[in-house]
Amino acid sequence: MRTTRRQSLTLLATLPGLLALTASAQGVSEPPAEVRAALPGAKLQGQMRFRWLGLTIYDTRLWVSGEPVSAQDYATRPFALELLYARSLDGARIADRSIDEMRRIDRIEDRLAVDWRAAMVAAFPDVVSGDRITGLHQPGRGARFFHNARPTHEVAGAEFARLFFGIWLSPRSPEPALRQALLGAAG
Repeated sequence: MRTTRRQSLTLLATLPGLLALTASAQGVSEPPAEVRAALPGAKLQGQMRFRWLGLTIYDTRLWVSGEPVSAQDYATRPFALELLYARSLDGARIADRSIDEMRRIDRIEDRLAVDWRAAMVAAFPDVVSGDRITGLHQPGRGARFFHNARPTHEVAGAEFARLFFGIWLSPRSPEPALRQALLGAAG
């Protein structure tokens, strides 16, 4: 297959960003500041690059303090889920997709879905390549969200947190390989 000059230039232009994402996914040893503040002694439990239709969407990391989180106990344990985006995405579309994925895990009343979507729109700004959204799971209370280490919004409710973080960690996760990579042996 022949590569045109334009294709080669496009690839070269995107290479530094892709290399930075690969390096960041492989060599992470310290949690981001918002995770260190909320979870003293946090350590990386698992990570994986998420691709959709062959496109890299984000690198995801699960940070825990204490014992590893499992698919059976994630809803009762404090942890942080970090997403490092590889491409630009609209915050409202992230919220819409989150609701769709949460509904795959369990039934959500329409009224509640509308409220949760509005809360997620407040929590998830538009992102560009290199941006980071971190969600802190607060057992029994809900979730706090950060964009590039700055707080964006807190969403109250243990049921919201169970379903939202269940996208990645629940036994009913639509991405079992991603769940297994994040949970590792504790899965």
